[in-house]
Amino acid sequence: MKGAGYRRWAAGAGLAMAMLVATVTAGCGGVRTSPSGGGSSAGGPVTIEYWHVNSADWGGPATDEIVRRFNQSHPGIRVEAKFIPGNYKGIIENVQAAVAAGRPPAVIQVGYNFLDYVAQNLPHLPVEEAARRDTKDPDFLSNFLPQVLDLGRVGGKLEGMPFSISNPVLYYNADLFRQAGLDPDRPPATWEEVREYARIIKEKTGAYGFYMQQPPDFWIEQALIESNGARLLISENGKRETGIGSPEAIEAFRLYADMVLKDKTALHAKWEEGNQAFAAGRVGILVTTIAKRSYFEENSTFDLRTAKFPTFGSKPRRVPAGGNALFILAQDPRQQEAAWEFIKYMVSPEALTIWVKGTGYLPPHKDATQEAYLGPFLRENPLMKPALEQLPDVVPWTSFPGESGLQIVEILLNTRDDILGGRREPEEALPDAARRINDLLSRTGQ
Repeated sequence: MKGAGYRRWAAGAGLAMAMLVATVTAGCGGVRTSPSGGGSSAGGPVTIEYWHVNSADWGGPATDEIVRRFNQSHPGIRVEAKFIPGNYKGIIENVQAAVAAGRPPAVIQVGYNFLDYVAQNLPHLPVEEAARRDTKDPDFLSNFLPQVLDLGRVGGKLEGMPFSISNPVLYYNADLFRQAGLDPDRPPATWEEVREYARIIKEKTGAYGFYMQQPPDFWIEQALIESNGARLLISENGKRETGIGSPEAIEAFRLYADMVLKDKTALHAKWEEGNQAFAAGRVGILVTTIAKRSYFEENSTFDLRTAKFPTFGSKPRRVPAGGNALFILAQDPRQQEAAWEFIKYMVSPEALTIWVKGTGYLPPHKDATQEAYLGPFLRENPLMKPALEQLPDVVPWTSFPGESGLQIVEILLNTRDDILGGRREPEEALPDAARRINDLLSRTGQ
């Protein structure tokens, strides 16, 4: 890995140690005619829009509370939060339309998988520049570990402010384990064990044995194939190509598809449906982001537990750093200033305490793990432990370069759906997807 990719990989490794140590030792503006959404009367309060992906069951209430507190403590700025469906891909698609219309929101959430795309294709104010202009708090960025800031860099420049950090874990229903005769103190550690546990749960209880998240992104599938030795994006001698068609990727997808289509022990459903089924006790094992911890705690009545992301035998675990960074799209200087003030609050220890408790994400600010904020919570919540322990296994969430980034993601998602829907076999679908993706990468000079 080279360039920005390597830096984000290093961020994962450095962040792992720093976060574990911290956890253990913690005892703007413009008028309505401005290019950006929102406005104000001349010299009056600045109104800015914040576009996010946080639904009611995924950080929405925490977002609302953070925005409420910001507006209350910053009378000169009013933030209007807007939920955008479709996850991070939905944000990008909607922002493209808003930019074309000359009305982009002031601040947006950008998944780490779209960092390169946004930095290269959407007009924005780099966080690095916003911080340089901040004469009131010139040392603000020193509150963050260099490894954390690297999560928001593209080509060496800090383009977005890292906000949310996660990795995928295995949730399981310990009550269903007991009903199936499985030991709840011994969750599956490998994918072969997941398949066997799922079979037993289905046979003994009638519930589905397994579900793996299926939002409009390829984050969890990257963890799946890369833990079997494949690489979603390979960079060598200045050339980039995908490894989605490799034997290792095919083998991993074959196991997953067999659970859905052959064993009929795995649920194939949209993310919201799968989460609801697990929370209702109709699925025994779920693999998804630690950021869903709060939702499952609040909506499950069974003995809820978590474990590390499964491996393929002795092969090393590779889990992408999920989450998002905050980008400033405001073009008016007053709105840019307001947007930066809002971002600074979003990543403050106070706001992050609300955010982490309300989701399950890990905090980027160095002081957020202190006793006054998240220290006791991170130590005492057992569901968070696997996510913290596997931070050394974190790798970058692949961000495809060039103008074809969205098209490449669409190819991956369609391929996943074709395989799990039984329309194509992994042995044929994945190499075909690789050919099309590599053609796009070559034609864009990337």
